[in-house]
Amino acid sequence: MAQFDLPLDQLRSYRYPEQEPADLDAFWSQTLAEARKHPLDVRLEPVRTPLRTVTVRDVEFAGFAGDRVRAWLVTPAAADGPLPVVVEYIGYGGGRGLPHENLLWASAGFAHLVVDTRGQGGVWSVGATPDPHGSASSTPGFMTRGVGSPHEHYYRRVFTDAVRAVDAARTLTGVDPSRVLLTGGSQGGGIALAVSALVPDVAGLAAQVPFLCTIRRSVAITDRNPYAEVKRYLAVHRQEEEQVFATLDYFDGAFLATRSRCPGWFSAGLMDQVCPPSSIFAAHNAYAGGPKRIQVWPYNEHEGGGADDDIAVVEWFRELVG
Repeated sequence: MAQFDLPLDQLRSYRYPEQEPADLDAFWSQTLAEARKHPLDVRLEPVRTPLRTVTVRDVEFAGFAGDRVRAWLVTPAAADGPLPVVVEYIGYGGGRGLPHENLLWASAGFAHLVVDTRGQGGVWSVGATPDPHGSASSTPGFMTRGVGSPHEHYYRRVFTDAVRAVDAARTLTGVDPSRVLLTGGSQGGGIALAVSALVPDVAGLAAQVPFLCTIRRSVAITDRNPYAEVKRYLAVHRQEEEQVFATLDYFDGAFLATRSRCPGWFSAGLMDQVCPPSSIFAAHNAYAGGPKRIQVWPYNEHEGGGADDDIAVVEWFRELVG
């Protein structure tokens, strides 16, 4: 796959030209206030595994509308004292997986909360959190579920769950609530970016090839899923273009990034047609936290820097919290 988006020198200054919703802050303020009316009700259960260097617990907490959300808490077996905690969100179609698939962060000395994504986990890793809320007509996938209104949209529930995951992480024994770090790749990176905007006092963000940025532009310039779900929907629902994009604007990382205040790290593959480079650079360029940096991989697609990205994020987070 060749590079297809803007040249790198233009990417470094690219700004998304669309206007954010006038009531974006009020929408999210109301959404989170409603969610926090429900007791967080964090529950932990020990998990027996053959692993010897880490301890695993099955975590449940109340997310959007009080719905139960699942996560793994993985910590170093010999942990001594409150640890910084990495809250990780998962890529599109995946769930929290199995405990032995989540060893990097605990092995590096962090507590690690691996958060399920409601209704997902049937494509490439196992999930355990249902989405009990239905929607009107939609294209297969998640992008157009409830797309007639931001109040009904799927990602309103997902982003709220993700914020509540930070609330839950801060209650956990052995975790330092002042050192919460957010990470994820693709969809997980987009969720982490949103949480960095909605929870102002986290310690840092690492968004690897983040999804859900410059949604209007991304639908226009790539044929790859998940953005292509919107294109397929509008090919049938021809009269709904204005409402569809008006809804999706409430979940766009390029808008939410202007609310973020923590240090931020991004990565982008210049051959990525799933999350076009311009979408990631737009979010990075708008990002209001600092310091911030972006790692560019000129010859990579949606895998970005892969394992190299992972090690770079470990080092970044150590710089931030010691």
